[in-house]
Amino acid sequence: MKLYIGNKNYSSWSLRGWLVTKLSGEPFEEIGVSLGDLVANPANYPFLPSRLVPCLYDGDAIVWDSLAIAQHLAERHPHMWPDAAPARAFARSVTAEMHSGFATLRSEMTMCVRERVDVRPWSTGLVANIERVTRIWEESRRRFGAGGAFLCGRYSIVDCFFGPVAFRFQTYDVRPQGAAAAYLAALLAHPDMRAWEQAALAETEVIEVDEPRHLYRDKLASR
Repeated sequence: MKLYIGNKNYSSWSLRGWLVTKLSGEPFEEIGVSLGDLVANPANYPFLPSRLVPCLYDGDAIVWDSLAIAQHLAERHPHMWPDAAPARAFARSVTAEMHSGFATLRSEMTMCVRERVDVRPWSTGLVANIERVTRIWEESRRRFGAGGAFLCGRYSIVDCFFGPVAFRFQTYDVRPQGAAAAYLAALLAHPDMRAWEQAALAETEVIEVDEPRHLYRDKLASR
């Protein structure tokens, strides 16, 4: 298999695709594509159907979009979802919610793994998104978390989809309490998350539109 991904410091969608591919246990070749070149460089068009990352080549199958990649791999690796039907239904639902929602969190807390910045006060929409994430984590741990440190006990696809949120919370100093705090710490400490973080910290490319200190330069300058 080959997996095309973007910059590890910035690309949250690439992180999801990479984490679920790692979770599958299948070997794969990782191919990096600069986020700045995705649309601008026609050389990328033949191997990136949507001109976006991640994109997985698995034999004759070409799969783009992180959720599609997760579903494709889970077809032959059932361990990637929780075993019990109620936990699996919950995990699929909140994975889909994470995939399609939380627009304010995405736009106002861009993923930038190497950065640490506090941009309070947060907008009303951002507070609502953070509170919803926290409720998901607390409910999942309460109902399905027995037998492990992750949302449904064993590390699974749903945790992969909250990986970028964990890095965002770390970057912007979001500190949930109780079960949500313990889960955040466990997710950040997962070996695959640590490996991604170390690679992100080694990158040198700077994309200003995704830099918190660029996005919030006026707010930070006024302090």
